[in-house]
Amino acid sequence: MPNDFAPIDMVVVPCLSDNYAFLVHNRDTGETALVDAPEAKPIQAALKAKGWTLTDILITHHHGDHIDGVSELREGARVIGAARDAHRLPPLDVQVADGDVIEICGVDTHVLDVSGHTIGHIAYHMPEPELAFTADSLMALGCGRLFEGTAAQMWESLQKLRSLPEDTIICSGHEYTETNARFALSLDADNNDLISRVEGIEAARAAGRPTVPSALDEEMRTNPFLRADDPAFKAVLGMADSTDVDVFAEIRARKDKF
Repeated sequence: MPNDFAPIDMVVVPCLSDNYAFLVHNRDTGETALVDAPEAKPIQAALKAKGWTLTDILITHHHGDHIDGVSELREGARVIGAARDAHRLPPLDVQVADGDVIEICGVDTHVLDVSGHTIGHIAYHMPEPELAFTADSLMALGCGRLFEGTAAQMWESLQKLRSLPEDTIICSGHEYTETNARFALSLDADNNDLISRVEGIEAARAAGRPTVPSALDEEMRTNPFLRADDPAFKAVLGMADSTDVDVFAEIRARKDKF
């Protein structure tokens, strides 16, 4: 995927049954970064097809479907991940924390703690290429299950991601969008933006195309998990007088049972 901010390119790499990894490449310097490593072979094939050499591996969180390919891919590359999660990640060459800014592929990359799905989950935001790698925090029309964190933590994390510039492209970790879309429609059937988006999702999947990445501005209009503080949406849910966190928790609970 070419980017308006030359000389950065980004490639989406399908892995396993429904995971995505992402390769970011600087055409001028030859640097190539990988975000998450579900498995090695598809990533190696993508690198070979492009003629790129891996220089950095960015890890978002400790789940096996995001790190199992690291050991096979790491030779010659820096491995970067959260300091607070280091005890259960592959050995890290660089440990980072919320608020850190590191240079990846020649561009400043901001680290955000987005705990909720797990404690210590981080996202990487590249403001210049307008890319955010959110893995299992903010997802296309969804968010990750609360395996370790609380609803309050995840809601705080989603607000942090929602506050990024609206043109930001959200690179999330899974092809869950069709299921997420059906759930979103079950809550918000009269949302014209959502209806239009679902039509596009169905067409993309029928053609075998990924639905990831997605645009933040579209997520803000259609993703129910980003709208827990929207008075109109609260009213639709019958929760007009509830706190934002309680509304988010209810949406997450309904999705878990969907």
